[in-house]
Amino acid sequence: MASITIRVDEDIKREAETLFSKLGLSVSGAINVFFRQAIREQGIPFAIHAKTAEEKYDEYFNPANMKRLMNSIAQAERGEIVVKTLAELEEMADG
Repeated sequence: MASITIRVDEDIKREAETLFSKLGLSVSGAINVFFRQAIREQGIPFAIHAKTAEEKYDEYFNPANMKRLMNSIAQAERGEIVVKTLAELEEMADG
C-alpha cells in the first residue's frame, strides 16, 4: 500500500467527506475509486472543459441578467417606469 499526500481547501475537504460518507466511502476510498476508473478509461473519468462566459456566473448574476438590471435602472432613472398593483399583475398573469 502506498501513501499520497495532497493539499486541498478545508471547505472542499469537509464537503467531500460529507458526500463520500453518504455514499458509504472514505476520502481514501473515493480517491481509489477515481484512480481505478481513470485506469479503466485511460483518462479522466469525467468531462473537463473551460467554462463559457455564462457558466462563470451563478444564475442571477450572469451577464444577461446584469445587463437587464442595468437597463431597468437606467429606465427608472429616466422616469420610464410602469406602476402596477399586485392585482393588475395577477390579472396579466392569468391572461
